[in-house]
Amino acid sequence: MNYSLWFQLIAPELILSVSSLALLLFVAFGGERVTKLVSILSVTALVASSAVALDFLTGDGFSEGADAFYGQYRMDRFGSLMKLLIYGAAIVTLIVSPRWMEARKAMRGEYPLLVVFAAIGMGMMVSSVDLLTVYIGLELNSLAAYVLASIARQDERSSEAGLKYFVLGALASGILLFGMSLLYGFTGTTSFIGIQQAMSDGISNGALFGLVFVLAGLAFKISAVPFHMWTPDVYEGAPTPVTTFFASAPKVAAIALTMRMLAEAFGGMGEVWQQIIIFVALGSIVLGAAGAIGQANIKRLLAYSSINNVGFILIGLATATEAGASGAIVYLLIYVAMTLGSFLCVLELQDKEGRAVELLPNIAGLSKTRPGLAAALAMFMFSLAGIPPLYGFYGKFLVFDAAVQADLLPLAALGIAASVIGAFYYLKVIKVMYFDEPADVVATDRIAPERMIIITLLAAFISPLGYLLSGVIGYYADDAARALFWAL
Repeated sequence: MNYSLWFQLIAPELILSVSSLALLLFVAFGGERVTKLVSILSVTALVASSAVALDFLTGDGFSEGADAFYGQYRMDRFGSLMKLLIYGAAIVTLIVSPRWMEARKAMRGEYPLLVVFAAIGMGMMVSSVDLLTVYIGLELNSLAAYVLASIARQDERSSEAGLKYFVLGALASGILLFGMSLLYGFTGTTSFIGIQQAMSDGISNGALFGLVFVLAGLAFKISAVPFHMWTPDVYEGAPTPVTTFFASAPKVAAIALTMRMLAEAFGGMGEVWQQIIIFVALGSIVLGAAGAIGQANIKRLLAYSSINNVGFILIGLATATEAGASGAIVYLLIYVAMTLGSFLCVLELQDKEGRAVELLPNIAGLSKTRPGLAAALAMFMFSLAGIPPLYGFYGKFLVFDAAVQADLLPLAALGIAASVIGAFYYLKVIKVMYFDEPADVVATDRIAPERMIIITLLAAFISPLGYLLSGVIGYYADDAARALFWAL
C-alpha cells in the first residue's frame, strides 16, 4: 500500500476538497461580505487542480496510468484530459457569474462552493474504475447540481427547475443503482476489469439487464434520448450562468464516464451494447434537431442543440474503436467551447433595465445594435451546425470518418442527413439577428469585459484558426483513447 502515491494520484480532488471545506467555514463566519473573495479563491483552487491534471496529461511519469485505493480510482491520460475540460468550464462559469447573479440578488457565498463540490464529483466520475466510486462521484455532482438549479430562490422558474431536476435525477439514480446491483449480483465484483473478466465467456441475461439499466441511468445524465425530457425545462428555468455550467462540465463528466465504463467494463463485447448506443445516438440527433425548430426561447433552443450534439458524440462511441473514441473526445472539446461561447453571448442579452432577454423575436436586428455580439453568436451557431470552415465541422468529420472506418456507413449517412435538418434552427437564429427589423430590446451599453474577452477567445478557437491546434489536440485525444482501451 503506497499511500503517498495514492494521494499524489488524487491530488486534483484533494486540492478541491480541502479548499472547499476551508472556504465553507470562511463563508459560514464571513457571511455575504466575503462572497467575492470566495469566488476568487474557488477559481484559484480550480486553476491549481487544472495545473496538476495538466502535469499528469503531459508528463511522462504517468503515461501508462496508475491505480489508487485498491483499483477503485485510475489516473490516466483520459481522466486528466477530461478533468481539464471540466475544471476549465467551471472556471469560466465562476468568472462570468458574479455580475449577472449580483444584478438579480442571487449571488451568495455558497454558489462558487457548489460549483467546486460538483467539480470534485465530476473528477471522481471520470477517474472511477469501480461501480462504488462511480456512484459516489455521480451523487456528489448531482446533489450540488440540484441546489445550483434552484439557487435563485426568488425566481419561480429556478425553483421549478431545481425540483424537476431533483425528482427526475433521483429516478435516474435509482435506475442506475439497480443496474449496478444486477451487475454485481451476476459478476460478483464491482471492478470494471473484474466485470470484463467475469464476462469473458459471454454475458448472462441478468448482467445484460444490468447493463441496460446502467446505460439508461447514464443516458439521463448526458440528456440523451429517450431520457432527455428534463433538459429544456431545467436549462430554461435555471439561472443562465448555471445553465452555462450544466451544458458543459457535467455533460463532459457523464459522457466520459459512459465511455470509460463501456470501453473497460464491457470492452470485449461491443456487439452487446453497440446497438443501444446507435439507437440513442440517432434518436438524440433527430429529436434534438426536430425539437429545436419550434422553440422561441433561445435557452430551450440551446438545450435541444445540446441533445443533438450528444448524439453526434455517441456516434464516435458506437464504433467501439480507438479512432471513434478519439473523434468523440475531440468533438467533446470543441462542443464545450461552442456551448460556453453560445451561453456567454446569451448572458450579454439584457434589456435597458438589466433583465435577461431570452426570446428570439427580441433579438431581431441585433447585428445593427450590437454587431460584435451578433457576429460572435452567429459564429457559434454556424459552428454548432457543423458548417465549414468553422471548427465544429472538424469534430463532426472525425466521428463520421470513424463510423465509416468501422463499417457503420448507414449510421454515418443518417447522421449527416440529420445534421442538415439541424442546421435549420441555427440558421433561424442568424436570420433573426441579421435580416429582421431591429426590435430595440437588447441594451447597447451593457458590456461585461470579462465575458467579452472569453467570448473573443472562444470565437477565435472555433474559427478556422482552431485548425492550427488540430495536431496537438489530436495527439492528446489519441493518447486518451488508448488509455481507455488499455485492458483489451
